[in-house]
Amino acid sequence: MTINRRKFLKTLGIATFSSQIVSFAAQANLSVNNVLKPRRLQVGDTVGLISPAGIVDTEDIAKAKQTLAALGLKVKLGRHILDRYGYLAGKDVDRAADVNSMFVDKSVKAIIAMRGGWGCNRILPLLNYSLIRSHPKILIGYSDITSLLLAINARSRIVTFHGPVAISSWNGFTLDYLKPILFERKAVTMQNTLITEIRRRTINSGKARGKLVGGNLSVLTAMVGSFYLPSWHHSILFVEDIGEDIYRIDRMLTQLKNTGILNTIYGFIFGECSNCSTGNKPSLTLLQVLKDHLQPLGIPAWYGAMIGHIKDKFTLPIGINVEIDADAATLKMLEAAVI
Repeated sequence: MTINRRKFLKTLGIATFSSQIVSFAAQANLSVNNVLKPRRLQVGDTVGLISPAGIVDTEDIAKAKQTLAALGLKVKLGRHILDRYGYLAGKDVDRAADVNSMFVDKSVKAIIAMRGGWGCNRILPLLNYSLIRSHPKILIGYSDITSLLLAINARSRIVTFHGPVAISSWNGFTLDYLKPILFERKAVTMQNTLITEIRRRTINSGKARGKLVGGNLSVLTAMVGSFYLPSWHHSILFVEDIGEDIYRIDRMLTQLKNTGILNTIYGFIFGECSNCSTGNKPSLTLLQVLKDHLQPLGIPAWYGAMIGHIKDKFTLPIGINVEIDADAATLKMLEAAVI
């Protein structure tokens, strides 16, 4: 009995795709429901520095070493940290290898991304999520590092941390939140200081509890429809962005609404939109856009938290339970994020 060649190839394609899904599910350990918390940092620990996105130079590394030494931490560099491939810090396979290697390296207690830029989305299919789950560690960064934070939280079921990258300003405000969370195992309440450049605005009043999820809005939106996002059910979504015209923020929020994500979440926080412009043409304001999308939902929401491409930053644990108060503009951790 013969089979039509086109039908055979179509059947083969479906079978191959199905086997890929099964393989991916097995690798990602999808049957595991519990979220793992990494071990806390201690003075004397070694942290791994990686460049999973944009390129860095020796001056960046020297600055990062100085910053981390002031916290009593030692540094181990990723093998490919100084690689260059166009605007990327090396080939995809090499950047992914540094991520995988740092998780399996027993001498490394936490992993810090050197900087953002672009490139983390490209390496997500190359990460070994089951290996990463078997070696849970602190992973911290922001901006393009959003891809790694969300994918590893979703597929490896590990708490990850939206916070400073290695070349950030690790100033007093930033450390006042980072150290209690990552070193001291404290559940803290995050609130803007009285003296801040960000004017916070309540969009919808109220309190809500849920699982904290989020990151850079542009990066997160680019991941929609992939295997690499966590569940939005019972979640508190936080986002931030930089250098985007307001209509683009509107477009991205519209995508989150049209895909059903905004209708699923319990609460919403917009951090800072640094250098976001209304452009030369008639435009809505950012606050108008946020109100258009969020007020009809009736969920607690506010704008102006210390999240984003700014000097003073919160450290936000992705995957733990929190309570937000949109009127007081506070985010309260309901549990420690490390063990």
